[in-house]
Amino acid sequence: MFETTLSELEVQARQQIATAKTVEELEPVRVEVLGRKGALARISKELAKLPPEDRARVGKLLNAVKQSLEAAVEARKAEFQALALKARLDAEWFDLTLPAPEPERGNLHPITQIQNEIEDLFTSLGFTILDGPEVETEYHNFDALNIPPDHPARDMQDTFWLTDGNLLRTHTSAVQIRGLERFTPPLRMIAPGRVFRNEEVDASHEHTFYQLEGMMVDREISVAHLIYFMKTLLSAIFGREVTVRLRPGYFPFVEPGFELDIQCLICGGAGCPVCKQGGWVELLPCGLVHPNVLRMSRIDPELWNGFAFGLGLTRLVMMRYGIDDIRHLQSGDLRFLRQF
Repeated sequence: MFETTLSELEVQARQQIATAKTVEELEPVRVEVLGRKGALARISKELAKLPPEDRARVGKLLNAVKQSLEAAVEARKAEFQALALKARLDAEWFDLTLPAPEPERGNLHPITQIQNEIEDLFTSLGFTILDGPEVETEYHNFDALNIPPDHPARDMQDTFWLTDGNLLRTHTSAVQIRGLERFTPPLRMIAPGRVFRNEEVDASHEHTFYQLEGMMVDREISVAHLIYFMKTLLSAIFGREVTVRLRPGYFPFVEPGFELDIQCLICGGAGCPVCKQGGWVELLPCGLVHPNVLRMSRIDPELWNGFAFGLGLTRLVMMRYGIDDIRHLQSGDLRFLRQF
């Protein structure tokens, strides 16, 4: 009787083990047959009722069936693990013979790109590229540029003054003064760099932005030379003729002084926040170098004269790429920067 029951139980359990499709389906079969309260455990308790000579024979058979079913369960689990591993390997497979992917490359900031283009242009025209400190002395930033003590540019609303009397440079013109001190005429130089103004930030103004100052000192320099170089610069940057206007402007370090404006390339002159609805963007303050600036640098204005200009690199980038808000350029937003 016990032999028949054990034989039938083994056949039925093996069928259930073989047809289980997941570990979750296999577990109830294992518990029902091999668990502490399972079928084999119940049969084991009945062995005590058998005569001693039958008890040993049936007990041996019960252990054999138990070991056989335990092995079948473990074998089925191993099959499930193998299938899971194969699925994982199929999903994660890659060809080891293929070359490794290259690391993602960055790109230059649009201001740096334009600065490099301008530097290449002026280098080809015989200009030297100069650099200078961002923390400047009052002398180099104001005094040597013929800016008197009562000039509005010295007001706290425009300049970041430091406690030691120095300041964050408000323009890269200070680098020109250092160039005049270092070199003797004739000379041609440009000075690109970061500058700082204590201004309220909006779509067209930032407290930190970039400029490029240029100067040429030689004999018999005229406004015609200035206009030629400015047109050459703008044509090279924009790749086409742009509409400009030259109007009188006052700057202590040039005489006569001019404002060179460019028709807004964002709105085509119709008016927008960048051009403050006026259709024009102030781009190039310029003029002939004031004699006092030359004298301060120990250059005789009777023998030498020149022109100087200050280019707003940040605004030039906005015109070049159609950027309608200056705040994008220093936001650090990679989604914006990747466009360039």
